Amino acid sequence: MANAAQERVVSFRPRTVLVVLGILLATLALLALVYLAWHIITWILIAVFLALALDPAVEFFERRGLRRGYATGIVFVLAIGLIAGLGFLLVPPLVDQVRSFVDYVPKVIDDVTAGRGPFGFLQTEYHIVDRVREAIDKQGAGGVLGITGTGLAVARGVLTAVAGVVAIAFLTFFMLLDGRRLVERFYNFLPDRSRPRWRRIGTEIYRTVGGYVTGNILISVIAGVASAIVLFSLGSDYAIALAVVVAVLDLIPLAGATLAAVLVSTVAFVELGWVKGVIVVVFFIVYQQLENHILQPIIYGRTVQLTPLVVLVSVLIGAELAGVLGALAAIPVAGIVQAVGREFLSNREPAPGPT
Repeated sequence: MANAAQERVVSFRPRTVLVVLGILLATLALLALVYLAWHIITWILIAVFLALALDPAVEFFERRGLRRGYATGIVFVLAIGLIAGLGFLLVPPLVDQVRSFVDYVPKVIDDVTAGRGPFGFLQTEYHIVDRVREAIDKQGAGGVLGITGTGLAVARGVLTAVAGVVAIAFLTFFMLLDGRRLVERFYNFLPDRSRPRWRRIGTEIYRTVGGYVTGNILISVIAGVASAIVLFSLGSDYAIALAVVVAVLDLIPLAGATLAAVLVSTVAFVELGWVKGVIVVVFFIVYQQLENHILQPIIYGRTVQLTPLVVLVSVLIGAELAGVLGALAAIPVAGIVQAVGREFLSNREPAPGPT
């Protein structure tokens, strides 16, 4: 009779068990902190991107002999002045055009209800108005539109937005003022052997994220200005409002420009008719080709250096994880991961050969 197989006993030290439990609890606490403070983390990320976009201007004034504090103050004041100036120029006509468009909407609804106009086929062929009325009778307007406690939600959203703008402004200012000093302190904590590597990684991250943010804003401004020129030339009464929509949505990589084209073209068909609506559609098709094949390669080519497939996958994952903010941050985050990976792979020591 064969000897019974001996049982193998695996024992763990109490210290090992406590260390594993401590790591697990720390991870859970970190995840809970991220979940509870997600709004604050969002503000911090936006401030980081803005600081990286404004830092080249601060360095420009530093090279002219100004101290970091004075250069930061000048750039910050100029940025606020630019935003305020654009607000004074764009907000009054924007408000008037939005109000005019809201007043114009009932006429469109009447045309759809009666089966007239460019969208009359929605009622004559698909009976969309009857279906909406039936849904409202069953669920109420709030159930159909998903609106419950609208006044409280709007007030809370406005207060949160105001607090976010103020917090982001202060965070951006102090990051511009002390960001470089904090980074240098981080480098000083590292061992002397690994410090040059992390400096190269930091420089690559700064170049990638700063170039992407600045380039993205520039491309969005170009898209908004071009859209405004075309809409003004076609006689649209909502040219500024629609151009602002295009500029804001164009900040979202890949999907933003397409969404803006769909929205603006729909309004153009309703307001201007089929011929001018087709002209708007053709403009967006041509402009997106120019943006994708000329503007973006020129602006992003020397900064982010990502393939279109990596960009698409990054944007999809970012949008799924964090919505619009995730889509905006996806490309620079992918660039950061690529920079870190490239540095460690290029400096990896070869395995020793056989003796």
